[in-house]
Amino acid sequence: MELTGAEIVCESLLKEGVDVIFGLPGGAVLPFYGALGKYPQLRHVLVRHEQGAAMAADGYARVTGKVGVCAATSGPGATNLVTGIATAQMDSVPIVAITGQVPRPAIGRDAFQETDVTGITLPITKHNYLVMEVEDIAPAIKEAFHIARTGRPGPVLVDIPKDVLQDLRAEFIWPELPNLPGYNPPGDADPEQVTRAAELINQAERPLILAGHGVLISHTYDRLIELAEKAQIPVITTLLGISSMPTGHSLNLGMPGMHGMAYNNLAIDEADLLIALGMRFDDRITGRLKDFAPNAKVVHVEVDASEVDKNVKADAPVVGDLKRVLDQLLPLVEPNVHIDWQRHLDDLKSQHPSLHIRDSEELLPQYVLNSLSEVTRGDCIVVTGVGQHQMWAAQHCKFNSPNTLITSGGLGAMGFEVPAALGAKMGRPDKPVWSVAGDGGFQMTMCDLATAVENNIDVKFAILNNGTLGMVHQWQDLFYDKDYFATVYSGNPDFVKLAAAYGITGLRVTKQEEVADAIQQAMETPGPVIVDFVVRESENVYPMIPAGGSIQEMMEDEPEVSVAPPSGGG
Repeated sequence: MELTGAEIVCESLLKEGVDVIFGLPGGAVLPFYGALGKYPQLRHVLVRHEQGAAMAADGYARVTGKVGVCAATSGPGATNLVTGIATAQMDSVPIVAITGQVPRPAIGRDAFQETDVTGITLPITKHNYLVMEVEDIAPAIKEAFHIARTGRPGPVLVDIPKDVLQDLRAEFIWPELPNLPGYNPPGDADPEQVTRAAELINQAERPLILAGHGVLISHTYDRLIELAEKAQIPVITTLLGISSMPTGHSLNLGMPGMHGMAYNNLAIDEADLLIALGMRFDDRITGRLKDFAPNAKVVHVEVDASEVDKNVKADAPVVGDLKRVLDQLLPLVEPNVHIDWQRHLDDLKSQHPSLHIRDSEELLPQYVLNSLSEVTRGDCIVVTGVGQHQMWAAQHCKFNSPNTLITSGGLGAMGFEVPAALGAKMGRPDKPVWSVAGDGGFQMTMCDLATAVENNIDVKFAILNNGTLGMVHQWQDLFYDKDYFATVYSGNPDFVKLAAAYGITGLRVTKQEEVADAIQQAMETPGPVIVDFVVRESENVYPMIPAGGSIQEMMEDEPEVSVAPPSGGG
């Protein structure tokens, strides 16, 4: 039996185990939407903006380990996916985006809603396809999912012209294997590389493990703990590596870098070995490269060979699948203790506590997030946008199980928190999900509150409302002579009334003693809830290393004098 191209797309998605698609229809993709009605197994979630579709697919993928799927039409529909696709690319998240394209005869003629989306997304996808023949749809989707989920995961886009979806038919033939002769993601590492890494680990006196997102992607948390405990090596987690090890584990030191714990940055400065697992030494970790970890040799385990030696030179580069590499490495690592090093780290933590929440008559955002962890007992998924609230969540929230902090790391996309939380809740309906936002980022994608209401997605939305673009405001405060141009909001909506407009519960919190009760009330209220935490406007995030700086420029609290403008990026 021959099927239309649109029906072949649906059949292919079922073969890949897809159960939910986040999308928004338009002219060029309407044939696919017409076919979707015949496939009730494919639940479609209608977002209010295509950016939300990509970010919801991203959140779904991160919490489930499956490939997230989003769909959009041609032209502006496809370009609206771009920020979400770029987020997935930077953070190595497997999603497949399906877009409609203008009919084949119109391609290249500047037709209505025509955009070269494969050209636009070439730098921000792992791979993409323009499928010009109906017989090629099933193989393209088979390959897209395989590429998205294997090796270093990432987004893949499949662009299909309207006439290929609507007017052409073919027999549905599902390939047994993808036809990708040049695509061979690494598995086991070179034994010599592994042996060299083990030698450095066994010889080290002041070792540290830097655990990145790759630990979570490869489901290697148990092996990370086994390695740390076997050789008694403290673990520092990158922003995206948070939740790869329970916060309360005695060897887990937390986050380093620009807004990481001061004692972690000092520890990296003094370490004689860094064991980097599935992380890429981005600038928010390293600061000024020439001053980063000056005393340390480096073991770098990575599935993506292009990341090795890109930023930090490795003394033992180990290229392979992290789970399989650790299976090779663990038998070679000798049981060990590093008592003097542990005592020194304890002293650093005592001398540089970093996370003290000071007394204040005003409601502080740090207090809100610390309370969120206390009320939930660290047993929830926290989804953040980007900015001060993101850093405070990373510093003050506790995470007891893997993949429970979901955030836009590499791209730093404001607005990520609302749609990604919807995707996370749909992927893990058994887990409480909190979207933590600033008032600025929340307003970028708050249109998808309607998506939450329409689908009864039980996400709780915590807004840390300081009336500013907090992180940019902080930079202006510290580096630009307190010139707060374009960072103070005077027209914010009443978020409690906004909740009422959507027919959901809204709560406002202005005092410290109200915080825990509001969090508890939100959790006990069925369906979406907005909690508007009105926090101190001028609170800054510390510790802080200015962009392009090093540990020598680290500020552990408010500086007494003005600081020179940063030389690095934003």
